[in-house]
Amino acid sequence: MAIIAVLGTLDSKGEEHAYVADLIRAHGHSPLLIDVGTGADPSVRPDVTRTEVAAAAGLDLDGLMARKDRGECVSAMAGAAGILLAKLAVEKRIDGVISLGGGGGTAISTAAMRALPIGFPKLMVSTLAAGNVAPYLGTKDIVMMPSIADVAGLNRLSRVIFSRAAGAICGMVEAAVDEGDAKPLVVASMFGNTTACVTEAKRIIEEAGYEVLVFAATGAGGRSMEALIESGMVAGVLDLTTTEWADELVGGVLNAGPERMDATAKAGVPCVVAPGCLDMVNFGEKASVPEKYAGRTFYIHNPQVTLMRTTPEECAELGRIIAGKVNAFTAPSAVLIPRKAISVISAEGQPFHDPAADAALFDAIKSTVKGEIIEKDLEINDPAFARACAEKLLELMTLRKSDTTVPLS
Repeated sequence: MAIIAVLGTLDSKGEEHAYVADLIRAHGHSPLLIDVGTGADPSVRPDVTRTEVAAAAGLDLDGLMARKDRGECVSAMAGAAGILLAKLAVEKRIDGVISLGGGGGTAISTAAMRALPIGFPKLMVSTLAAGNVAPYLGTKDIVMMPSIADVAGLNRLSRVIFSRAAGAICGMVEAAVDEGDAKPLVVASMFGNTTACVTEAKRIIEEAGYEVLVFAATGAGGRSMEALIESGMVAGVLDLTTTEWADELVGGVLNAGPERMDATAKAGVPCVVAPGCLDMVNFGEKASVPEKYAGRTFYIHNPQVTLMRTTPEECAELGRIIAGKVNAFTAPSAVLIPRKAISVISAEGQPFHDPAADAALFDAIKSTVKGEIIEKDLEINDPAFARACAEKLLELMTLRKSDTTVPLS
C-alpha cells in the first residue's frame, strides 16, 4: 500500500480533494490530505493542517493571513508546501502526490511538486493545463491534466475527471521502475547542427560502460540538463552544444537563462565543453526577427525557424561568458575547440562561415579560460573531434574517481 499526498486548498476545494482521497482508498492506497489554503477554515478535516505546513518553513501563518494579501499568502504557502513535501519524500512517508486547482491552487501545488525529485509521481489537475504550463513545470516531470471545467464541486463531468486522475496517480505509484544496469550517468547537450558529433561521442562513452542522456539545447532542454546535473545523479558532463548562451546574450528564443552551466560547478562533476553552435541565434519565422537585426546574415532552417549569424563582437563576449563559467568548475574539466567549424553551417563554403567571428570566439576563450584547452584543426562534426571529446571526458572521470580527497557526486 502506497501513501499518496492529496494536496489542496481545502477552504475552497475541500469536497473535491476529499472525493479524490476516497477514490485513492478504493484503489487500496492511503491518502494523506494536506491543507494549503489561506482563506476560510477548511471544509473537510485534513491530516496535515495549514498551520503544520506553514511551520515546516517557520512561517507565522496567522500574521500572514492577517495582512490579507492573497498573492503573498500564495507565494509563502507554495514555498512551505515544497519544504514539507520534500521532507516527507526523503523520509519515505509519501510515495506520490496529486492536487486539484485553479490559478492559486495550481501555483501552490506545482511549486511544491517542483521540490520533489525527478521520477517521483506528481499529478496536477488544473484549469490551466490547456495553456502554457512551462512556468508550472519548471524542469520537473509534473503531469498536468486539464480539469476541462472549473474545479468547483462534484458533477457528472468532474467525477469522471477526478476518477481518472485518481486512477492515474495510483497507477504511477504502483508502476515498477526498470533501472537497467544502473550504469554511471553522463549528460550531453546536442543541437541539429552538432548531432553527428554528439552521437559518435555518446557511442564511445557508452562502450566504456556509461549511460548517456542527450538533451536538446533548446532552452527547456538546457534547463532540464542543469536540473539533473544539480541533482547529484550525474558522473560527467559532455557540454558540446553551448548555443543557448548565444540566444541568452543576443535575444533569441531558445535561451536557457543566465544560470546555464552553473550546475556543473555546483555539483562538482567532470566536464568537457565545446563552443558548439555559438554561431547561431534562434528566432521563429522570418517575420518574427526584430527589425533591429535587419542586414544581418540569416539562414532559414525551416519555415518556423530562422537562424542569425553571431558577429565577431558577440562571439568575443560569448567566449568570455563560456570561459567564466568554466573557470567556476570545481572538478576536472577541459575546453575543446574545433577550429574548422563550430556547426554544420559554419564550415567553409557554408552560409555561416565567418573566420573573423570564429577567431574572436576562440581568442576570447583562450585568453580567459584558466584550465585545459585543446585545439583541433577539425570541424565539430568530424568523428575525430567527437572521439577527442569523449576520450577526454573518460579521462577526466577516471581522474575524478582516483581523487579520494574529494567525494564523488
